[in-house]
Amino acid sequence: MGQPQPRTQSARQRVAFHLRVIRAERRISQEQLAEAAGLHRTFVGAVEREERNISIDNLERLATALDVDVSLLVSPVIRRS
Repeated sequence: MGQPQPRTQSARQRVAFHLRVIRAERRISQEQLAEAAGLHRTFVGAVEREERNISIDNLERLATALDVDVSLLVSPVIRRS
């Protein structure tokens, strides 16, 4: 038996993390982000809580509203120990 493999993050976890961090850094509310992306506030909240799956189209809408590339939202989360 080898070493246990590090637990990988799901795309849903990655998107939720990056949305929360970027939104907090920019000091915008879920409602403001939702409005800029043409989505409902409760949907954005559910995505951030990992409760909802998200389509590529809606992922792109959020990325555009945040002025980031879609790839950033699904990039691995590097946690510092």
